[in-house]
Amino acid sequence: MNSLFKNLLALLALLVAFNVHAAADLEVNTPGVNAIKNSMQTRHGQLSAYYASGAVGLTMDGMIAVRDAGSVPLAARQTVNALVAAENQDRSALYAEIANANGHPEWQAEIRTTFAQRWVQRAQRGWWVLSNDGWSQK
Repeated sequence: MNSLFKNLLALLALLVAFNVHAAADLEVNTPGVNAIKNSMQTRHGQLSAYYASGAVGLTMDGMIAVRDAGSVPLAARQTVNALVAAENQDRSALYAEIANANGHPEWQAEIRTTFAQRWVQRAQRGWWVLSNDGWSQK
């Protein structure tokens, strides 16, 4: 019975995520969304070398994390940590802004889940992804 209940909850979560994905305009353009996207695009240029080296990776919750601080020169670690923190702040703001622009702030968690899947799908080969099983290369 417990297994059946867990399966039903998983199915319900999937249906909710599908419904939000189908109903929400994830490409909505508001001044807030555009400002966040511009900030993220600028930062991506600074982060791309760290993704490629494996120092930074994607997480399944729609964020990024320092995966291997030891691969970053000591002089650059503070910069990398600041870039990761700023990226995660923008990602959280983006999910909230998109949910609000759709008139459904309660959709934020589902929007985050959808974007997390998109980030992983669009990640370049060789980038690292953190799942429940740990870090793995795409």
